[in-house]
Amino acid sequence: MKTLKSLLLGSGIGAALGILLVMFFSPLSADEWRAHLQAHYERARQAGRQASTERRRELEAELRELRDA
Repeated sequence: MKTLKSLLLGSGIGAALGILLVMFFSPLSADEWRAHLQAHYERARQAGRQASTERRRELEAELRELRDA
């Protein structure tokens, strides 16, 4: 349990330091970062919705095939 706590603590500290380094040495302003992250989030969300819709169609087609058999 102690090893897991150490791993999580180290990962958290490393992530925080990484974020701080990016913030301090990035050529983008805070508003530009926010806009960039928002655009990335929206693209990922749209991709997720599209994948979900496609998978739903596949499963519905498979269900129809199984019911007809």
